[in-house]
Amino acid sequence: MLSRTADNLYWLARYVERAEYLARILEATQRLTAMPLAYVGETNEWESAVATAGCAAAFFATHDEANEETVTDFLAFSTENPSSIRNCFEVARANARAVRTALTMEMWEAINTAWLELKRFGNQPASREEIARFLRWVQESSLRFDGSAYRTMLRNDAYWFSRVGVYMERADNTARILDVKYHLLLPADEHVGGPLDYYQWAGILRSVSALTAYHWVYRESLKPWLIADLLILNEQMPRSLASCYENLVQNLDRIAGNYGRQGPAQRQARAIRGRLQNSRMEEIFQTGLHEFIGAFVDDNNRLGSALTQQYLA
Repeated sequence: MLSRTADNLYWLARYVERAEYLARILEATQRLTAMPLAYVGETNEWESAVATAGCAAAFFATHDEANEETVTDFLAFSTENPSSIRNCFEVARANARAVRTALTMEMWEAINTAWLELKRFGNQPASREEIARFLRWVQESSLRFDGSAYRTMLRNDAYWFSRVGVYMERADNTARILDVKYHLLLPADEHVGGPLDYYQWAGILRSVSALTAYHWVYRESLKPWLIADLLILNEQMPRSLASCYENLVQNLDRIAGNYGRQGPAQRQARAIRGRLQNSRMEEIFQTGLHEFIGAFVDDNNRLGSALTQQYLA
């Protein structure tokens, strides 16, 4: 496979995954800010949403205040934000068009239809209800594309590069949520379990579609250390860091087997997976949750660079 084709497939999958992630962040923030102030506290959740999306600097370069209107426009519809939902679909469709013959008919129709339907929403829906409907449509479009890839692609290098893109982006997204919200997950001396705790922690879980999974796994009320455990170390959770790296190692090994050669990307992915498998939540909290997440983000970025140099450049 040409490196250019692999690069298009990789970034096609990443941008579709990123669009869904941004929709989840906006949906969770919209739900949280709709609660009475006594339930959600005095923090600016819209500013937190921009930070979680990883574009706070770009946002405040053009906006003075983070509120529902400015943040929703910037993260969902702005043409000035390279990572807005609108631009994610634009770039994803451009990548898909460049590798049209490497995609199945169902995959092409899923991404092309999403791109065409995006134009129906205009510059920005007029009401909160319409925005909520738009965010739900984004998630459904991402799931439709991901499902078509999973169910129709041959298990060959095209599929594996696409999967690597999904899990690289997913790991980065989950780490960003944890990095911004880590102060909510720190153990506190005072009693936990009040309404503020519940709605903020539930917001974290809803951002990665994990609220139901949490109750299935732990059968307990929301506890910060268990939330961190679910999103970092639990391989049953599809969006956890451990699950993402288990899948990354498997797909990178399949690529290596196909081309008959291991490289830095495979070794780095296995090393990161090994650190996650050997970690315990008690030790992570003792040494510093923020530091652990920061180190993971750096490792994930280095893997992305190694992957680019090895296969995509």
